Amino acid sequence: MLKNPEKTVENVVQWIREYFESSMPNACAVLGISGGKDSSVAAALCAKALGKDRVVGITMPDGIQPDIDDSHALIRHLGIRTLEVNIGKITSAFSETFSELPEFETVCGQKSLSKPARINYPPRIRMSVLYAVAQSLPAGGLVVNTCNRSEDYVGYSTKFGDAAGDFSPMAAFTVHEVLQLGEALGLPQQLVHKAPSDGLSGMTDEEKLGFTYAELDHYLDTGVCGNSEAKEKIDRLHRMNLHKLQPMPHYEKNSEE
Repeated sequence: MLKNPEKTVENVVQWIREYFESSMPNACAVLGISGGKDSSVAAALCAKALGKDRVVGITMPDGIQPDIDDSHALIRHLGIRTLEVNIGKITSAFSETFSELPEFETVCGQKSLSKPARINYPPRIRMSVLYAVAQSLPAGGLVVNTCNRSEDYVGYSTKFGDAAGDFSPMAAFTVHEVLQLGEALGLPQQLVHKAPSDGLSGMTDEEKLGFTYAELDHYLDTGVCGNSEAKEKIDRLHRMNLHKLQPMPHYEKNSEE
């Protein structure tokens, strides 16, 4: 847990300012606004660092999003610029393209995209939207990665989807530390403490993972997990998903080539 969340907020805010100064001094921070704790805290940090006029929050419902009001509440609270891009037509066209391929079943052994594919392509489409907006802004934009340390550790993100971005202000913080930052930033309680969900599977994060964030955070902070079943799941997910945290492997030429 953070010893002084308010001081940590100031440190992260200064880090964001320095990052923009050294890369794109007049650019905006661009991020997806889901209405959950991570996008809420990330948006608030960027607004504090850059000013609300240099933060663009993009809502990206896939057709109808039941909790879209939470995204709107955050945007109103921060007063940031916003754009809504409904990706419903894009995801429908994406899926239909594969269903119309007669050779798909021959190659993949099934008539349509698998469940993991259906869950993961919308986040990748959303990341494409963020970069499209960032590259269309007059002074340019840098895309915010909103992942936290806990989710990164067990790979609870989509590679080239929400795991992508230009800078990551919260990658060093566990879920419970992100909550502390949200409280220190004065964000609405219903956003900071909203039950985490990917908004795609109909399940909470903890239901999907099979352990609680409290168990995961304690394990990351202390190296101790009192639940042996949870520890085995955490270790297995970490091993399976290391490729999301490490640079892409590449062939190294030897001196004789």
